[in-house]
Amino acid sequence: MQDPNERAGAALAPGVVDQPSTGELELADRQALRRVAGLSTELADITEVEYRQLRLERVVLVGVWTEGTATEAENSLAELAALATTAGSTILEGLIQRRSRPDPATYVGRGKVGEVRDMVVAAGADTVICDGELSPSQLRNLEQEVKVKVIDRTALILDIFAQHARSREGKAQVELAQLQYLVPRLRGWGEALSRQAGGRAGGGTGGVGLRGPGETKLETDRRRIRTRIARLKREIAEMRTARDIQRAGRRRRAVPSVAIAGYTNAGKSSLLNRLTGAGVLVEDALFATLDPTIRQARTADGRVYTLSDTVGFVRHLPHELVEAFRSTLEEVAQADLVLHVVDSSHPDPGSQVRAVREVLAEIGAEQVPELLAINKIDTADEEMLLRLKREWPGAVFVSAHRGAGIDELRSAVEAALPRPAVEVDAVVPYHRGDLVARVHERGQVSRVGHTAAGTRMVARVDAELAAALQPYRSKR
Repeated sequence: MQDPNERAGAALAPGVVDQPSTGELELADRQALRRVAGLSTELADITEVEYRQLRLERVVLVGVWTEGTATEAENSLAELAALATTAGSTILEGLIQRRSRPDPATYVGRGKVGEVRDMVVAAGADTVICDGELSPSQLRNLEQEVKVKVIDRTALILDIFAQHARSREGKAQVELAQLQYLVPRLRGWGEALSRQAGGRAGGGTGGVGLRGPGETKLETDRRRIRTRIARLKREIAEMRTARDIQRAGRRRRAVPSVAIAGYTNAGKSSLLNRLTGAGVLVEDALFATLDPTIRQARTADGRVYTLSDTVGFVRHLPHELVEAFRSTLEEVAQADLVLHVVDSSHPDPGSQVRAVREVLAEIGAEQVPELLAINKIDTADEEMLLRLKREWPGAVFVSAHRGAGIDELRSAVEAALPRPAVEVDAVVPYHRGDLVARVHERGQVSRVGHTAAGTRMVARVDAELAAALQPYRSKR
């Protein structure tokens, strides 16, 4: 007789999508928890003293596989493990259950909650992290069953953002996102948190007119959080005004802008350093960059443009974060070109590209021209690179770490920048060297010569600069 575990393993073969014609999942799939190997980051071979010094949160990861292949489900849980490690946790186990949809009460099936609890006890875990966004009732029910702290993917990402935020604007945006996430999930634990007192229940000491229902601790917390949310929104709006002024100044000077976007840890900051020598933080960690960095660069013919490094995206980026970081993400939406960086060493780069494009669409940047930069080619599999070249023939393949392909990428960026609208042929007097400098900086110069009357320039410039050159336009 075949072992049920063998039957479950066969049903979950990588690359096979199980979609029964009846719309119901196979019984073996429904009843099985799939254990994902290779996720543990638990420290080994250390003394008890060292263990107590190094002990971090010890977590069990739990996912529900509702669609796609087994490989995609395992990749999703592996990404959750990377997020948890970035947050400072020790991964003990990873479990996936095959279901048509998450259980509305406990996320995993009711019969599987006991197995998760047994795993938590056996592994000595103190936290369960679920690979999805849980409702308040799911969080509460699951915590009551497994008897340890339960958090979801959204709370984990918010925690990482809180650890990495450095600027005043970044900290305000993260706090706003955390509070917006927290409000519907506040819950009171028993009578100890109640501040209700009135009538005889409150001892009657207040007398007539002073007795009443009072205010629960929960209501007080909600009121204080909503007050704080309103204040943070005002502060972020003020910072947004300053950012808009800076952006408008660049627009007036007709400086093209390139926004570097992509999945978290795809190598965006490394690429910015290669292209501009910016010297920004580079770290092999998720969400190492939260605060945007803008640097100036020049084309081969001397035109100035800006490159901005932005926060990395991730699958199912919490809506609260997208809203809180909207003023920052507008750097992408209002750019002239999106330099989309892709990690070619990832098992599934295509899913990362789709996730990034979903966020770009959410912030209104789907119409901005896109240039794909396939990064980390020095660590990627040759077969994967060949597949990506077939899938994205217009992409540029680079290694920000080794510098391979950077010149080709720089040329591709320059070619994709918008061309100035007006072509001029002008003889600029020698005492107007400032105009000549502005044409070199903001325009696309095709020919320069010197005459007795001044510097003759044939170039394409923006409308404002064309108006300044009008008195010196050549009559020929």
